[in-house]
Amino acid sequence: MLSIKSLLSVLLSTYFVTTAQATNSVTAFTTTSTVQAPKYLRQEFYIAPNGSDTNCGSKEQPLATLEGARDAIRALKQTSVLPQGGITIWIGEGTYTLSKTFMLESQDSGTPGSPIVYRACRNAIPILTGGRTITGFVPYKDKILKTDIATQGFRGIYFRQLFLDSKRLPLARYPNADPSNPITGGWAYVDGALVPMYKEVPGEDKHTLHPKAMDLHHWSHPEEGEVFIYPRYNWWNNIVGIKSIDESIQTITLSKDCSYPIRPNDRYFIQNLFEELDSPGEWYLDKTNSILYFYPPSSLEGKTLAAPAIKTLVRLDSGTTGVTFRGLTLECCGGTAIELRNTTNCLIAGCILRNIGDIGGNAISINGGINNGAEGNDISDIGRSGILLTGGDRITLTPAGNYADNNHIHHMGIYYKQGVGVDLSGCGNRASHNLIHDGPRFGILFMGNNHLIEYNHLHHLCLETEDTGAMYTGGRDWLGARGTILRYNFIHDIPGFGQEKGKWVTPFFAWGIYLDDNTGGVDVIGNIIARCSRSSLHLHDGRDNLIKNNIFVDGGKEQATYSGWTTTHKYWIQFHDALVKGYDSIKDQPAWKGMRNIGISPDQSVLANGMVMIGNQFFCNIIDYQSSSSKLYQMGNVPFDHNAFDYDLVFHHGLPVKIDIHFSDTNTPKAPDTWEGWQQLGNDRHSVINDPLFVDATKDDYRIRPQSPAYGLGFRQIPMEQIGPHADELRASWPIHENGQ
Repeated sequence: MLSIKSLLSVLLSTYFVTTAQATNSVTAFTTTSTVQAPKYLRQEFYIAPNGSDTNCGSKEQPLATLEGARDAIRALKQTSVLPQGGITIWIGEGTYTLSKTFMLESQDSGTPGSPIVYRACRNAIPILTGGRTITGFVPYKDKILKTDIATQGFRGIYFRQLFLDSKRLPLARYPNADPSNPITGGWAYVDGALVPMYKEVPGEDKHTLHPKAMDLHHWSHPEEGEVFIYPRYNWWNNIVGIKSIDESIQTITLSKDCSYPIRPNDRYFIQNLFEELDSPGEWYLDKTNSILYFYPPSSLEGKTLAAPAIKTLVRLDSGTTGVTFRGLTLECCGGTAIELRNTTNCLIAGCILRNIGDIGGNAISINGGINNGAEGNDISDIGRSGILLTGGDRITLTPAGNYADNNHIHHMGIYYKQGVGVDLSGCGNRASHNLIHDGPRFGILFMGNNHLIEYNHLHHLCLETEDTGAMYTGGRDWLGARGTILRYNFIHDIPGFGQEKGKWVTPFFAWGIYLDDNTGGVDVIGNIIARCSRSSLHLHDGRDNLIKNNIFVDGGKEQATYSGWTTTHKYWIQFHDALVKGYDSIKDQPAWKGMRNIGISPDQSVLANGMVMIGNQFFCNIIDYQSSSSKLYQMGNVPFDHNAFDYDLVFHHGLPVKIDIHFSDTNTPKAPDTWEGWQQLGNDRHSVINDPLFVDATKDDYRIRPQSPAYGLGFRQIPMEQIGPHADELRASWPIHENGQ
C-alpha cells in the first residue's frame, strides 16, 4: 500500500495541468518542499466503485471512496497551495455504500478562487447510501420470512425504515395502514367522552391512553411497541414507546409525555409489535435478538431490501469553507442526509435526496455559518423537513445569508408531522423559487427576522393537520418575524384536516399565510393565494404588518382573518413577560431603530379599550370569491382606528359582501355586517366592488387584463411567470414532473 507521501508524489507529478497554454503537458513537482502552484492550474480526481484508494485518482486509475479523495487533497495541501480554479472530485456511476458519515473539516476547505467540488461525472448517477442490503431470509410461519441482521452489519442498530426497491414499507402496526386512504384511513381513536379542544381540563396527563375495547389486544411484549399519536390539538404527532398496559382498566401507559394531553377521539396507531405482523409489506424488528421478520408483498426475487445503518451521510463541520456537492443522489439514512455546521460559502446543488430520515431527519440542514446554500435539489420522502436554514444574529440583525433556492420538495414529514419544506430561523436567510407540495403541515416555516421568502410555489399542504397554514410564523417574543418579506409567492389548495364536532373532516381550518401569536413587521406583498379552507390570510393579533398588492381567491369561511387579543386574553397574559423581555433585548440596538413601529413597547401598545392589535395596513389587494356562504373578512377585537384598509378591489360575483365583526367587550356596539357598514367604520373608503378581469382564473392565470379596475386603485401586475423553479445548470432535473416519484 502506498504511503501518503508516495501517493502525493504520484498525484503532483501527474495531475497539475497547464490550461493557460491550452496544452496537455504534465508539470512535475517535488515533494521535498512547499511549492507555489502555477497560475491557472486545475486539479481533478476521479472516484469509481471499482477504484482503489491506493490509485492515483486519475480517470484511468480512480479512487474508491470520498475519504480517499479527501485525504489526497489534504496531502496535496501539505506541499502546495490549491490550484486556481479549484479541485473537482468526479464521482462515477454506481452505488457507494457509506459505512460511516463522510466528514469534512476546516482543513478540507476551498478558497474563493479555488473551491473544492464533489460532483457527479457527466451523465452519471452516483448514489451515496447509508443503507445496507438485507438478504438470507428463511421461512418462519405462513407467508412471514425471517433473517438474522446481526450478521449483516446491523448488530445493535435499530431502525424504523425499511425499503423494498426504494419504496418505504410500514412497520407492523394496528390498525393496518390503508394505502388507498393514507390520511384518513388506518387509525384507532382514543376512547371516552369528547372534550372541546380549547377547554382546559385540570389534572390531565400526557402519557395515558385509553383505547377502545376492540383496539386493545394481548401483546406478549408490549414494551417493544410504540404509539404514533396526534395529541389534543392535532398540530403534530409524537412517537412514544409503551411502558405498560393494564388490560383490566383498559389503559396504555406511555414511556414519556406527549407534547399535549391525550384526549378522547385523538387518532393513533400502535407499531412494532410482533403480533400485528399480518399484512403484506409489514415487518417487525426483534431488537433483542437482531432478527428481522418480514411479510413480503410479493416475491423478493430480483428485488433489493435495504435499511439504514448510519444516521448522517455527509457532514461539513465548523470552519469548512468553499465546498460544493453537486449532482449526487443521497438516500437511506436514519437521520439528516447532509449537515452543514457553521460553514461558509458551501453549496449543495443539483442533488437528489430521497428516502431520508426518521422523525428527526432532514434532507439538508444548514446550521449557522454564512452564505451557504441548497440550490436546485429534488427532495422527497423525508422523515422531517426538506431544508433547514439557521444562522445570523437577531439582536444585532447580522444576516447569515443562507438560502434555499430553486428546489423541488415534496412528501416530507413522513414521521414528524410538523416537518416542512423549508424551515428558516435566525436572521437574514432566504427561500426563493422553490416548489413545495404534498406535506402534512406547513410548506415554509419561518422564525426570526429579516428573512426573504419570494417566488415560491406552494400547493396541497396542510394535508394532515389543523390550525395551520402553507406559510407560518409566530411572534411570542415581540420580535418575530419583523423585517421579513413574503412576496410574489403562489399558494393554492391548502385544505387542512381535523376534528369538527367530533368528526374528522377535510377541508378544515387552514390558511395560506398564517402570522400567528403577535407576529409583527412582516411585508406580505404581491402574493397569490387561492382555495384555502379557512381564508387566504390570518393575522393572529398581528401588528405593524403591511398587506399590499396581493390576490386572494376563494377562501372558505372568509377571505382574510384578523383575530385580536385584549389584555384579558389568556395568551396576552401567558406571553406578556416574554414580550417585554424580547423588546428590552433590542430596544437600544442601533440596527433595530428603523424597524417599523419598534419604538412602541408591549405595554405602550395597549389601547384604552384593552385591545392590542394595532398598526396593520391592508392596501391595494384584489379579493375574488364565489361561495354564497363565504364572508369577506372576519374581524375579532380589531380597533379600526389603528388598522387601515383601503384601495382594495372586491368581487363577490354579484352576491352581497358581508363582514363578521365581533368584540370581547360586550359594551361595544355591534357593527353592521354589510359593506356599507364596514365603510361607515372608516374602512375601504376608496375601495371598489368590481370584476378584477383575470386573464383566466379557471386555469389559475391571475394576471389582470389591461382594462382591469385594479390598476386605478394602485395595483401592480404580479410577475407570475417568475414564480417557482426555473431551468438552470444547477437544477437536478428539468422539466419538473410533479407526479414522478
